[in-house]
Amino acid sequence: MRDKLNGIEEKYLQISAMLEDPNVVSDQEKFKSLTKEYSRLTPIVEKFRELKSYEQSLVDSEELMNDSDPEIKKLAQEEYVDAKEKIDSCTLELRKLLLPTDPNDDKNVIVEIRGGAGGDEAALFANSLFRMYSMYAASHRFKVEVMSSSETGLGGLKEVVFTIEGKGAYSRLKYESGVHRVQRVPETEASGRIHTSTVTVAVLCEADDDINIEIKPEDLEVETMKSSGAGGQHINKTESAIRILHKPSGIVVECQEERSQFQNREKAMNLLKAKLYNIEKEKRDNELKNERRSQIGTGDRSERIRTYNFPQGRVTDHRIGLTIHSIEAFMNGDMDKMIDALGEADTAEKLKSGEGDIS
Repeated sequence: MRDKLNGIEEKYLQISAMLEDPNVVSDQEKFKSLTKEYSRLTPIVEKFRELKSYEQSLVDSEELMNDSDPEIKKLAQEEYVDAKEKIDSCTLELRKLLLPTDPNDDKNVIVEIRGGAGGDEAALFANSLFRMYSMYAASHRFKVEVMSSSETGLGGLKEVVFTIEGKGAYSRLKYESGVHRVQRVPETEASGRIHTSTVTVAVLCEADDDINIEIKPEDLEVETMKSSGAGGQHINKTESAIRILHKPSGIVVECQEERSQFQNREKAMNLLKAKLYNIEKEKRDNELKNERRSQIGTGDRSERIRTYNFPQGRVTDHRIGLTIHSIEAFMNGDMDKMIDALGEADTAEKLKSGEGDIS
């Protein structure tokens, strides 16, 4: 039953000893790697040791329950019940700690927001979502950088592509992919009638070396153009914007936010690589025989995941059935309650499917 945990504790002790070895300390790369692994194992080992202490308490109290002294027997029974509850609690915490971690969680993300059904109102809501994610990123000290955008005359966004950089960005935003539905009275609606519009959101993790993405120059069709939208005389005169077609996949990416054509090309290539990476990642995951099908959903942009109902002041996530009755705060970036709940639901689903078992 404890082979896995005993093995982790043994590895932990070995790493602890290695970190005191001068030869290891002098090798910065190895020292850094071992320190990271030591930090990862520490909460598991501490919780395992806590579990073992409660198990010993259970054995000790069980022995004392046979004592002839009624007072000692009573105390032993109370300690037995307490130890048993704590063993159950520790076991659950260990199962959570042993769940396989998402290797992409610490990565930066690329977010694409596009207006769907609803015309101008959808574009206005796309802008609202962009503002919401920007404010959320700022509250977590993440950096937001726009890669490309297409504005409408009413201040909306037909589409916007931007990066969010910061440790843990993907872990916080990976559940946002899908269709976001808004119900509200548009500013242009004189009769006060409620409109329903949709916006699609796609969250892509940055490409990594675990999947080899080869982009051949001959597979690319590169087009330069003048940047659109506001930006002054420089944008109007210089063909700095880049559009790239990847012919094998049909993917088109563009970047127009930088003044330098070279910088726009570099960012567009990063976006293309991220798109190809996420396609290959999805294929690889689907090929795993024992792949868990999460009930939360982290990638299907055709799935309606959330409704923003302004007249009733609520935001409802349909995947977990959670409703938050403070839409104004939510739209101002106060999203942690929803994001935490999505993460907890995903963890519960993993535990339900048997991941993290220690028996």
